[in-house]
Amino acid sequence: MAIALRRALISSRNLSLLLRTSSLHSPDHSHFASSPPCLYNSSPTHAGPNFPAINFNGDTRRGFAKGRKSKGDDDANTVEIVDIGPSVKATAVSLMEAAVDALSRELSKLRTGRASAGILDHIIVETGGVKMPLSRLAVVSVIDSKTLSVTPYDPNALKALESAIVSSPLGLNPKVDGQRLMAPIPPLTKEHMQALCKVVTKSSEDVKQSIRRARQKALDTIKKAGSSFPKDAAKRLEKEVDDLTKKFIKSAEDMCKAKEKEIAAG
Repeated sequence: MAIALRRALISSRNLSLLLRTSSLHSPDHSHFASSPPCLYNSSPTHAGPNFPAINFNGDTRRGFAKGRKSKGDDDANTVEIVDIGPSVKATAVSLMEAAVDALSRELSKLRTGRASAGILDHIIVETGGVKMPLSRLAVVSVIDSKTLSVTPYDPNALKALESAIVSSPLGLNPKVDGQRLMAPIPPLTKEHMQALCKVVTKSSEDVKQSIRRARQKALDTIKKAGSSFPKDAAKRLEKEVDDLTKKFIKSAEDMCKAKEKEIAAG
């Protein structure tokens, strides 16, 4: 009796389970009669698993925006400090030394008491509507301690060379000798000394301008460095550049004063 009752209970459970399974898998055709076919049913009764909603575009944009902001902040707060002092001073010294060396060469050409080929190098000659240094138009040679010879590469430039030499402040009066000019060096009178001193003065002003240009170039480099170079360091560097400028200008002035004394001594 107990065995039969247990079997009946098991059969009843199996039947109940079979009916539930059939109802889940059997299609519900009732809604097809009252509404047109639809591929997607948005009814809550047929909703799938209830996953949390994700705003993908919004969250992604916020994520990238935060990344860009963080990177920008890092870039803005990071300033690379560059020590431009050594290179700025080295360049300034190089340019200023070159200017003083050029002045020394120019002054060495102004030999008093004797003829020197370099005494005509600063003369500018205009020929064919073009202005050029005399040294590019003619060969200057020393005949003796009191005479210079000027031979043009182009014989047609002879007159232009003569005019330029006469117009110079050297007090020379060259004479045409065939296809060349002969320029006797007169004794150093007071007028001649003054003429030579004018050449020295012009050379002095030229070298000072070159030194000041080198200074300005250094200051412009410091200014362009901006925030990458600390303000205190920039001020110290500017002062050092000014000190270099004064040093080289004084050196040029001393050289010119020594040359003027040499000219005055004859």
